[in-house]
Amino acid sequence: MAAAKEMHLGDVVRFGNGKSVKPGGEGPYPVYGSNGIIGGSKEFRHENGVVIGRVGAYCGAVVYCQSKFWASDNTLVAYPASSHVDTQFLYYLLVDAKLSRYAGGAAQPLVTQTVLKQVEVRVPLLPVQQRIAGILSAYDELIENSQRRIKILESMARALYREWFVHFRFPGHEHHPRVASTLGEIPHGWEVAPFGELYRTSSGGTPSRKKPEYFKGGNTDWVKSQELLDDFILLSEERITDEALKNSSAKVFPANTVLIALYGATIGKLGILAREAATNQACCAVLPKDSVFGREFAFLTLLQNRERIIGLRVGAAQQNISQVLLKNMECIKPPGKLVRAFAERTSPLLNGTLIHQRQVENLRRTRDLLLPRLLSGQIELRPPEP
Repeated sequence: MAAAKEMHLGDVVRFGNGKSVKPGGEGPYPVYGSNGIIGGSKEFRHENGVVIGRVGAYCGAVVYCQSKFWASDNTLVAYPASSHVDTQFLYYLLVDAKLSRYAGGAAQPLVTQTVLKQVEVRVPLLPVQQRIAGILSAYDELIENSQRRIKILESMARALYREWFVHFRFPGHEHHPRVASTLGEIPHGWEVAPFGELYRTSSGGTPSRKKPEYFKGGNTDWVKSQELLDDFILLSEERITDEALKNSSAKVFPANTVLIALYGATIGKLGILAREAATNQACCAVLPKDSVFGREFAFLTLLQNRERIIGLRVGAAQQNISQVLLKNMECIKPPGKLVRAFAERTSPLLNGTLIHQRQVENLRRTRDLLLPRLLSGQIELRPPEP
């Protein structure tokens, strides 16, 4: 890489401190915490800068904001120290630096300006910085486009569910007078049934961590509850071996199985397996007793009723949703013909989100491979000829 210099971050970056603001406020300017946007503000203190998580679980996380914004007191804000550094390049430089490695603190992780200023980085000439930023930002723009499409498809599926099964404006609803039920008025011919009448449930298990052979070289995805984020699960963070499956309560569930987190930080969160996988005991698999009540109706019914489901949680030390409580929860049971028609309309929407999720994953993987190679000079970029 032409004329790249080894420098300290303090020679490249001008740091600013975030300032506390009431979370969840309103206003046109985004408020950034250590892990992204946490609210809005009527005022702004920064513009076109890089937000760095200063303290806590997301210490060292990096976000680039080109517009006007407010940064909370859990953050630092980084700007180029001179006109010889491009702001967008600086963002990618800080991402590649993996700032969480420099965290200190006894009670919780903390990064300080003093420590960060001593981090060594490699900085090329400005035209090369701009080329690097242009290449990487092109991937980020494609990722953002796919994520926007995912949100649109998801909102369409949710809206259709509410229209048919909450507001009861399904095709032909005019010919179905409402009748009383334990869940309020429902269309004539519909039923109220326990969730367990439509679905059977099952949970997995955790192979012994004392047996490295249960995880090393594993080829079966093993999903944990923190990986349930209301979308498809493409790949799990960990995999387990056949031996682990034989010697634990972990079991393999088929692709398109809907999962719900029974306890933990993501209690009530959902996921759909993109391919067969095992789970830990905090994940509950929801399996249709009749194929007509497949992933579409299961996923969107649980999503629509999430708050009610979380309200069923019990326990003092760690509140949880039990499979028994879930199966006993009353829900609507529309005629199978209508549910089948609903699945035919929503299946393409869910399949579309899966396609875009895979695109996002592939784009991220490519970008993350390019990032260190471009910044280290392994892929050489020269300034354009004058």
